[in-house]
Amino acid sequence: MDGGDYSVAGGVEDVYGEDAASIDQLVTPWTVSVASGYSLMRDPRHNKGLAFTEKERDAHYLRGLLPPVVLTQELQEKKLMHNLRQYQVPLQRYMALMDLQERNERLFYKLLVDNVEELLPVVYTPTVGEACQKYGSIFRRPQGLYISLKEKGKILEVLKNWPERSVQVIVVTDGERILGLGDLGCQGMGIPVGKLSLYTALGGVRPSACLPITIDVGTNNEKLLNDEFYIGLRQRRATGQEYAELLHEFMSAVKQNYGEKVLIQFEDFANHNAFELLARYSSSHLVFNDDIQGTASVVLAGLLAALRLLGGTLADHRFLFLGAGEAGTGIAELIALEMSKQTGNPIEENRKKIWLVDSRGLIVDSRKESLQHFKKPWAHEHEPVKELVDAVKAIKPTVLIGTSGVGKQFTKEVVEAMAALNEKPLIMALSNPTSQAECTAEEAYTWSEGRAIFASGSPFDPFEYDGKVFVPGQANNAYIFPGFGLGVIISGAIRVHDDMLLAASEALALQVTEEHYEKGLIYPPFSDIRKISANIAAKVAAKAYELGLASHLPQPKDLVKYAESCMYSPKYRTYR
Repeated sequence: MDGGDYSVAGGVEDVYGEDAASIDQLVTPWTVSVASGYSLMRDPRHNKGLAFTEKERDAHYLRGLLPPVVLTQELQEKKLMHNLRQYQVPLQRYMALMDLQERNERLFYKLLVDNVEELLPVVYTPTVGEACQKYGSIFRRPQGLYISLKEKGKILEVLKNWPERSVQVIVVTDGERILGLGDLGCQGMGIPVGKLSLYTALGGVRPSACLPITIDVGTNNEKLLNDEFYIGLRQRRATGQEYAELLHEFMSAVKQNYGEKVLIQFEDFANHNAFELLARYSSSHLVFNDDIQGTASVVLAGLLAALRLLGGTLADHRFLFLGAGEAGTGIAELIALEMSKQTGNPIEENRKKIWLVDSRGLIVDSRKESLQHFKKPWAHEHEPVKELVDAVKAIKPTVLIGTSGVGKQFTKEVVEAMAALNEKPLIMALSNPTSQAECTAEEAYTWSEGRAIFASGSPFDPFEYDGKVFVPGQANNAYIFPGFGLGVIISGAIRVHDDMLLAASEALALQVTEEHYEKGLIYPPFSDIRKISANIAAKVAAKAYELGLASHLPQPKDLVKYAESCMYSPKYRTYR
């Protein structure tokens, strides 16, 4: 396959080329003739609203079903953005966008692609968290698949009820740990739906290839169990063997129905299940946990970029984490892996430069007996330390990372201690949503007297301190997982390898320019996200080919160009 001959246009198995970004061809929306265009207008994949041309109105029996005006997609976009900006409440914006997705798919993605910085906080953190909390009340039309304990023994049949055959990405949750909001049961569906809309908008995976799934094994949230509008099973969570059997049936059914190369992204599972599922299925399925691996990859990218501001190599720095769950240990492990790659030192040696604090204080050797298995590698020789501020003074870290899910933990004393130890303290407050952030951008800059390099999980506005404007970076997984997923798909990878995550981090860090550094940014702006995703996809795909994990052969010559050619374009098609 030479550089210009892309036979897999518009993503894998896009038979009609209807989603290909590089092909401007006429498309017949129906394989059978229809008596009226009424059903065409009610199909979100093909509906164009007032943008149907005069010709299309005649050819597809739409005359009289629409007012006489013909609008461009750009004008429709302008009108909708104007309407969205009238809403004062973010949740109303979220609902308006979900309505649009149900009504006119291409226009929804056009809005998202063209206004990503403005709309990302609406379809993703922080607003999606509130949407999940109120999902039962705002529920209109079901999106995705709901698989509950009632479907045990019938999961393959349930998957066959989904109308799309060639699914490439599944995002699945069991709703037990939604963002920093806890157990939201069946209402966690807002997360897979939101994540997959970003796979399409930011990574160019076409919508028909995306499948959101919620596995409902009950909820331990009393408020939901007593809520008359709750949409899930009214029972306490199933655990142990019952849980494991349902998940195993699900994983087997997915492989049987969609094949070896469907990417299954685990999302917002509780710690114990998240680690176990990833360990159990990573050798037999194409699996990825965004909370463990996606977060780690995006944080590592920020650290690699920040080295240009801080100086030294990764191994020259000391890291202190608040929070030792999925995100904390996942990030720590990836940092240690990257150090090994750079220095050749064994990973055990690198782990000693990384310290973690959990709810009981610093994780040290004397606590080893009582620690969960995923915390044990981080138990180093040191006397016990209870408070975070004392841990900062004892460990003397150059980088402080918050993944605790608990807000306001980076107090004035903590930030001041970091600033006393370091000329440029790197502080990452990663917990979501905004209410759970360990500190705000304003606090980090003020308490460090404008010396901190700051990044957070949820967005913060630029802040002026002492005449200088600081633009806080957002260590948002949306930088990584869409491009990562695209890279996996275009290479036909059959497994995820840690080196693919490192490749994604390095690719993202390379997108930060001098101009960004001058503003104190360690992440590039989201306005360039499609270009960034194509570059990440190319690096991830290249690594999959190098590791012998890719099945789409031969390897395309120019992977960046190939990735771009495979990206879904939300521009309207012209119908015959």
